[in-house]
Amino acid sequence: MDINCYQTSAPGFQEQFQRLCERNLDLDMAADTVVAEILERVRKEGDTALFDYTKRFDGLDLAAVGIEVRTAEIDSAFNSLSAAQLKDIELAIERITVYHQRQLQQSWFDDHEPGVLLGQKITPLSRVGIYVPGGKASYPSSVLMNAIPARVAGVEEIVMASPAAQGYNPAVLASARLCGVDRIFRIGGAQAVAALAYGTSSVAAVDKIVGPGNIYVALAKRRVFGRVGIDMVAGPSEIMVVADESANPVYVAADLLSQAEHDELAVVVLLTPSQKLRDAVEAELEKQLPSLSRREIAQRSLQDQGALITTASLDEALELANRFAVEHLELAVADPLLALSSIRNAGAVFLGHSTPEALGDYLAGPNHVLPTAGTARFSSPLGVDDFLKKSSVLFFSSAALKRYGRPLTALAEMEGLEAHGRAVSLRLQD
Repeated sequence: MDINCYQTSAPGFQEQFQRLCERNLDLDMAADTVVAEILERVRKEGDTALFDYTKRFDGLDLAAVGIEVRTAEIDSAFNSLSAAQLKDIELAIERITVYHQRQLQQSWFDDHEPGVLLGQKITPLSRVGIYVPGGKASYPSSVLMNAIPARVAGVEEIVMASPAAQGYNPAVLASARLCGVDRIFRIGGAQAVAALAYGTSSVAAVDKIVGPGNIYVALAKRRVFGRVGIDMVAGPSEIMVVADESANPVYVAADLLSQAEHDELAVVVLLTPSQKLRDAVEAELEKQLPSLSRREIAQRSLQDQGALITTASLDEALELANRFAVEHLELAVADPLLALSSIRNAGAVFLGHSTPEALGDYLAGPNHVLPTAGTARFSSPLGVDDFLKKSSVLFFSSAALKRYGRPLTALAEMEGLEAHGRAVSLRLQD
């Protein structure tokens, strides 16, 4: 197995690292024309186009099987799971719910100034669509992480779109029921995003679409933004491990592989000031890779998107981590809290040697829908706030308006907006 190994002191490293930071962003453009066509046809033709694309891409005749998953099918999936499996899902739900309840905001009002009331009204979205991938990426955790913050926020109706070409993982349907998902549709891809955004006879339009998907889903979400809200345009999964000599190379290699097995385009990077550790991690990757059922995917990820980098110091490693702005950042160092103080850009930060990224995927509590492709520089994990909207509230009495009459009309005059000033001055005359 070949994996790129670098030293920050080597000539040309900065250019090589910059290419790594760019994450092959040009790869997504080839599908954009196809996505645009799908969106436009579903917008115009509704169910006719939606059913046609589902049959073409998924081999599923929605007219025959029904576009919506029936209660009996959810019952069957629920009953097929063991008591232990259901208990594990319920544990994850409990922990994720408690974490997200801490994020919930309340409306507020301030009337400390005579004759003035200012505030902010918090209102949950009415209807949200959550996208849950199918096939090789059919994960119940995707349901939990998208539905729970919506439910905590108080969203009235949560609908789920998930392709069913290969049937459903029973745990996905059971998780949807336990999380309070109201309706489940057997649709996927760009056509599902179009149906959720524009609405069809079978699928009501939503206010916001959240959840991960393949390149077609990501591009479709980007195109419908403005018609509906979206959480983010997610790219392939990413992990960066910053490690010092205290790290266990067995653990570090296992954590890198835990993301490499997701996708051939998954990004896996090690930053360490220890050449000895870097060599040991490389040897462990070689040792652990053959035992994986998804080893071909992981190997491709390591070869094409992987990097083992030796830095001059731990501080340099942390600075490069900030520059990369990774989705998952592990600080496998002797003093992770001290290292955390240097981190500005990361979707989620995992501290110490006993906090693998996989913990965050399932039941630690924080959301695993995270910014990718460097967007952690300016965006945040999915949370309750994504399912709330805020309205500013203003009240001024006549006396309060008069107190601010002169600067109000003066500001309007500065901008040359006569009607603005008149709307104030007319009231001042009463």
